[in-house]
Amino acid sequence: MHLTPQLVAGTVRKVPDEGPEPGWTPLPDDELDLLTERIAREAGTDPIWVFAYGSLIWNPGFEVAGRERATAYGWHRAFSLRMERWRATSEQPGLMMALEPGGTCQGLNLRLPNEDRLQDLRTLLQREIRYREVIDMVRWLRVRTPNGSRRALTFWAGVKGDRSARGLPLPEVAIMLARACGPAGSCAEYLHNTVAHLEAEGIRDRNLWRLQALVAENLRQRRVE
Repeated sequence: MHLTPQLVAGTVRKVPDEGPEPGWTPLPDDELDLLTERIAREAGTDPIWVFAYGSLIWNPGFEVAGRERATAYGWHRAFSLRMERWRATSEQPGLMMALEPGGTCQGLNLRLPNEDRLQDLRTLLQREIRYREVIDMVRWLRVRTPNGSRRALTFWAGVKGDRSARGLPLPEVAIMLARACGPAGSCAEYLHNTVAHLEAEGIRDRNLWRLQALVAENLRQRRVE
């Protein structure tokens, strides 16, 4: 990888928390409870599998009861979600990954434990769906696994609205990822962790592989300047 831990370390700095994402309303507890109950009801008695294609691979936030390779057809990874918080600021917006229509996406299926699964599901939803305006960014996908076809829960599939950065050229994406940092860390760190853990799983995403090289080049140029 061109994007080395040393380069990534130079992008991480202490950034004060500016509060909620501008223009979005934090999801109240009662609405989070309703969302949790709806997803659990849709799952029925089946195990809940979560399709992980980004940070959930290396930081699921729950005890993984089962894991398997999975492929989502008709979707691909893209840094297409414009953010001003978390790993970015209003002064220096960043980009987070989402699933966009077209192509294929290889990732992992992670199974929620059956014990306390309602609480684990609520915790997962609280992490991924923090705002009322993005409730529709959680959906069920049909994915293919070595154990057959499964229905899996996933997040940030088909970003819409003014936060969509769909179609942004990779060189422009690289500049934003090289510069953005927020209270949760930098966008370059997020990219590095994702690529490294995909590689560890034997998955190479061509766009992300090219992107990490572009971000590394951008960071080296900034060092020289």
